[in-house]
Parts: sequence; C-alpha cells; structure tokens
Amino acid sequence: MASAEHVARRLRRLEWATRYRPLHVQTLLLGAVMPLADAEFVYADAAEFSGEAERVLRVAGIAAAGKSAEAIHHELQRAGIFVAHVLECPVETADGAAFAELLQRRVGNTLLRIRRSIKPKRMAAMGVEMDLVVERLTEQESGCTTILDGGRAFKLDQGNEPTERLRAALASPLAVAR
Repeated sequence: MASAEHVARRLRRLEWATRYRPLHVQTLLLGAVMPLADAEFVYADAAEFSGEAERVLRVAGIAAAGKSAEAIHHELQRAGIFVAHVLECPVETADGAAFAELLQRRVGNTLLRIRRSIKPKRMAAMGVEMDLVVERLTEQESGCTTILDGGRAFKLDQGNEPTERLRAALASPLAVAR
C-alpha cells in the first residue's frame, strides 16, 4: 500500500508531465525509473535542474540559465520531446535481481502505453538500467523507431560523448540507428 504522501507526489508529477506533453511527440526519451528528487524530474517546477533533467535538457539543446521552469518546459514541448519511465515511481535502489525482474515485468505495459497513447515517431533509451530491457524496445512492440547507442541505451550520465551521439542521432532525419 502506498502512503498518502507517495500518491500525492505521484499525482503531482503526473500533472506536471501531462501539462507539458507535446501534442505530437516526435521523440520519446525512455528511462528505467523516475528520479527520486524533483530537481531531477524534467517536468518539475524546480528553480534549478540537476541529474537526469539536466542531461535531458542538454540532449534537447535547451540552455536553462536565466529561464523560468515554465519557459524551459515550453521549449521542450515545442521540440516535440517527451520523457517517460518504465517505473513511474522512484525506487530506493536500481540494482539487483529484484529490480531487473520488476523492470522486465513493467516494460510490456510501458510499450503498450507508448504504442497506444504516447505514439512517438521515435524513441531513445537512456540510462544503464535500460540495458536490462533493451531487447524489448523494437518497432514492433513500441510502434516507433528505436534509437540506441550501438545496441544499448544511451548512458547520458557518463560524460558528453553519449549525449553528443544522441543529439546527432536526433538531428538526423534517418535516426534509425540500433
């Protein structure tokens, strides 16, 4: 059973993401698990972004300095980029067999949601944890082109090179690299 605080936080994040979801999603950036801190959640009303949110903004080419959170969200929305996670609630630890099993169990529902609701033109997997389910990220299961980094998820937290490879792939009209 989830606590009232957990449910309230989940609903707040759902509201933020829904408010700034592009009408037509060009690119879905799919991570394994929603970040714990609001400042790392790209749709939060944060004064400053860090972690995953900061990396997503770098991929999108959005400079956050001197801009309000709302202005940043609108830029992301205009770029047609949407961020989602297989596990929509933060978890304490993202390693071990139990986490891998949970991710495997939930990825099917996520792919169904991508195919039926989000309907992006393309999707890119981000984060080391996504390598646990990367073989499921097919066009047949997701309904869109999947962009991978040499057959694996883009490790955006491992320096500028993966970020630049993803930016280059997204800039290409033929972004179908696996």
